[in-house]
Parts: sequence; structure tokens; C-alpha cells
Amino acid sequence: MPTKRFGARYGRRPKKSFAKIESSQRSKHKCPYCNKSAVKRVAVGIWECRKCLVKFAGKAYTAN
Repeated sequence: MPTKRFGARYGRRPKKSFAKIESSQRSKHKCPYCNKSAVKRVAVGIWECRKCLVKFAGKAYTAN
């Protein structure tokens, strides 16, 4: 679980929702230009395809 770094702080429910958001954000998304599953997040709202090297804006945690 990616929330082990918080230890005993913040409670179970906030850590659980944070883990869900963070795991979806760090997973690879589908590129709207080349349809390859190679899009990774560069910064908040900025996404980059590793195959066709296109950068585009999207949502903060998901590319679509």
C-alpha cells in the first residue's frame, strides 16, 4: 500500500482514498493521439505520451 509512508497518522479513511487516487494517477493511461497505453503524468494537469512524445493537458489525476 502506498500510504505506509504516513505511518499511524491521518486515519484509515483518508489514507484509503489517497491510495486510490494516487494509484490511478501513477498508472499508465491511453494516449488520445496514438491510442498506445504510454501516457504518464509530468505535472498537475500535464500529461506526456512516451511513444509519440506529445504533451497535452488533462485533469489533475487522470488524463481524460
